[in-house]
Amino acid sequence: QVQLVESGGGLVQAGGSLTLSCTASRITLDVAAMGWFRQAPGKEREFVAAISWNGGSTYYTDSVKGRFTITRDGAKKTVYMQMSRLKPEDTAVYYCARSRPGRGTYSMSVEYKFWGKGTQVTVSS
Repeated sequence: QVQLVESGGGLVQAGGSLTLSCTASRITLDVAAMGWFRQAPGKEREFVAAISWNGGSTYYTDSVKGRFTITRDGAKKTVYMQMSRLKPEDTAVYYCARSRPGRGTYSMSVEYKFWGKGTQVTVSS
């Protein structure tokens, strides 16, 4: 069974930092882009960041540019997202996902085939 497992979430004060990890099992990561999405209570799931299959390109939603950094480690089958200068509006469940092979914008949920179950990030003011 394919698994993507997120970890690293938690409670942090505004201005603090967290690093999320997403580790895969029974799936190849290095053939597709990886992305992070988030969903806050009462809101739709939204794109946060993505990284191309080889790590050569990264993509971010405007609200996290300069604060979040996505990276990947093929040998460890893990994708990371370093989050700094966190804000209360970053509070959400964060999901990692593996895209379908091929090119894309990587910013839309429909481009992703495999999803983790999410990790909660709560930023207090």
